[in-house]
Amino acid sequence: MRRSLLTIAVVVGIIAAWSIGRLQGQAQGDKVIFVSSSHATYTAMQPGNPAVTAAAVWGDANAGAHGTFSKFAPGYDAGLHTHTNDVWIVGVKGAYVYKDEAGEKRIGPGDFLRVPGGHKHWSGGDKKEGAIFYEESSGKFDLIPAK
Repeated sequence: MRRSLLTIAVVVGIIAAWSIGRLQGQAQGDKVIFVSSSHATYTAMQPGNPAVTAAAVWGDANAGAHGTFSKFAPGYDAGLHTHTNDVWIVGVKGAYVYKDEAGEKRIGPGDFLRVPGGHKHWSGGDKKEGAIFYEESSGKFDLIPAK
């Protein structure tokens, strides 16, 4: 029963994130898209940094609007930073750890987080499990170190 509720929560979160992108004009036509986070092909987001990997679901994170499954290695620390565009995150496995002036949040399976573009925050992976999460944005992915 608990597993079924968790699965439903993850699916609802992904649908909510997809709906937001759709409302932002990121329509992908009439194409049905299915990608399993456990069978996706992950590649390093930055050359030489295997601590952060991603698998494209739709779009291109290096060029514009996109949806990806992303992984943070256990204990990964992205440092204090911002993004140009809003980022929507749904936890899949482990915990995406998020901190800002309001405190710390652990985004676990089925949890949703929206980070507005330009909002200063810290993020990383759970120290023991790391994190797998679905990430969507209306524009190109960037990480701008903050002071």
